[in-house]
Amino acid sequence: MSDETFMRRAIELALEPEFTSPNPRVGAVLVRDGKVIGAAAHEGPGHPHAEAVALRAAGDARGATCYVTLEPCAHHGRTPPCAPALVDAGVEKVVAAIEDPDDRVAGEGFAYLRSNGVAVTVGVLAQEAADMNVAYLHQRRTGRPLVTLKLALTLDGRLAARDGSSTWITQEEARVVVHARRQEVDAVMVGAGTVVADDPALTVRNIRARRQPARVVVDSSGRTAPTAAVFDAGAEVIVVTTDAAAHDRQTAWKEAGAEVVVLPRGDDSGIDLDALVDEFGRRSWLEVMCEGGGELATTLLRRDLVDRLELFYGGVVVGSGGPAIGDIGVSSIADARRFRLVTHERLGNDVRVVYENVRH
Repeated sequence: MSDETFMRRAIELALEPEFTSPNPRVGAVLVRDGKVIGAAAHEGPGHPHAEAVALRAAGDARGATCYVTLEPCAHHGRTPPCAPALVDAGVEKVVAAIEDPDDRVAGEGFAYLRSNGVAVTVGVLAQEAADMNVAYLHQRRTGRPLVTLKLALTLDGRLAARDGSSTWITQEEARVVVHARRQEVDAVMVGAGTVVADDPALTVRNIRARRQPARVVVDSSGRTAPTAAVFDAGAEVIVVTTDAAAHDRQTAWKEAGAEVVVLPRGDDSGIDLDALVDEFGRRSWLEVMCEGGGELATTLLRRDLVDRLELFYGGVVVGSGGPAIGDIGVSSIADARRFRLVTHERLGNDVRVVYENVRH
């Protein structure tokens, strides 16, 4: 079998865990004489790395080739480094998909392997491996999480009807996908306007939920009631605000179980969203998914803070008057924010389309 066959199996393994943040998704397959002798995925922080588990499963890995989706590390972290373990086990060759951009790795793992007589090949199914770890790679390169803007839109680009109603633009199949995506991200974020209008819980529902993402409410002035549903579902809640929010309201949020983060005001007197994304980076989050509303989405786009667009088009048309994305400072098509198509799929009568900011 080919290198691509074994690497594809490593990628399949890496995708099995539902959540590994702030660590990357990694799969490893050990092969000797054309047969798999050990295979594993990394399960997340505190768990052994995929290479170590695969070595343990193999028992004897002398003369084997290790197919791994990400460069093996050579530094000591929470768990022992993988590159020395592969050398000590007698692995003859490592075939890796991509280099790890983490400053503690960044080619050092490959250098260690080569200096100890292990042959190294890099680049097998590189695009597939990079797509799988797009949020991790972005966070390690920029220090910020990947910001995904998820929008449910009518066919004519509206976020809701004229009266503000938006339940339901999309149908059940699309909603199941949204809940599955919530389980994959570190946090789900909405603006105060969405909380006031829709009172969302922002939890993972309609599927088996192994974890709940953190929930972030962006409220610059204190409009969110401490009795809102977002405070009631037993998961981490963060209200991000400014000094414009009354002290009593901030205290009420804390008493409702939320962490309150006060950030500077931006140019529009709302929250400085650049500072907000930096705050997420300090928490080592890999991906934050913004689910609205229109005001927050517009500001994120205007500030060029959206890394990916995840659009769910429902088969409805509402005409003029309904809310849509507002002014993002573009007056000419030459100045438009540009996004590259990543994937699209049909979900019953709806369509999901994912785009990536072309600055990546």
